[in-house]
Amino acid sequence: MSPAAQRTRVHSRVRNGVAWIELDGKSSRNALDESSVAELVALCDDVDADLDIGAAIITGLHGAFCSGAARDVLAGLGDAQAHEAYEALGSLYGGFERVRRLTVPTIALVDGAAVGAGLNLALVADMRIASDSARFISGFAPNGIHVGGGHFHLLEQATGRQGAAALGMFAQSVNAAEALAIGLVSRVVHTDEIEDVVGAATAHLARDPELARALKSSLNLTTSSAEHWASAIQVERARQMWSLTRDRKPTL
Repeated sequence: MSPAAQRTRVHSRVRNGVAWIELDGKSSRNALDESSVAELVALCDDVDADLDIGAAIITGLHGAFCSGAARDVLAGLGDAQAHEAYEALGSLYGGFERVRRLTVPTIALVDGAAVGAGLNLALVADMRIASDSARFISGFAPNGIHVGGGHFHLLEQATGRQGAAALGMFAQSVNAAEALAIGLVSRVVHTDEIEDVVGAATAHLARDPELARALKSSLNLTTSSAEHWASAIQVERARQMWSLTRDRKPTL
């Protein structure tokens, strides 16, 4: 299979005033590379431009949410010059940073595993709903890679400091029931109930997109600090670059 055939594509569909943004990479488990991140960013731009959309759902196809950065991308960073690795990491972060800036309320619908940068993608959503097969795995440290993308900050926002340490530093994986118990997700549903549950959660937002965007703006202004996340990204970015370019290469 050619590399192009293996890479993740990102599609969108709009139904009843709700945009569904879907990662589609069966063989890669929806891993992200530069092309798929660019597609994700472009689709987020489209959602913001369509004032008839009142909410957006971020999800993955083929029984996975997102397995993080593509393995060949990480391997390439290990061989890159330091400044090249630094810029490439910024490009990989661009996808979930753009999702965080969406002007409509967002739900990460996690069906299957969310790993590494894929966990970041779930964490930037305003709310997370998990199928009963979902798993949440930081994945960085066991592979010799420092966390990145403001990972600790995002985990702490969702689960508190102990949860951030348990997942990001001590590499504990979390299943759907455990994620619900620690506040990482708001609800766990059976896979065949997903569309109905999401539809019920977003129906009022889809009916009134203007109110939906006002609510999202107020949520951003009155809750988590974007400045703290930006600072966390820069702290982790330098240390993640170090971990990827040091002599001992990570195990991928």
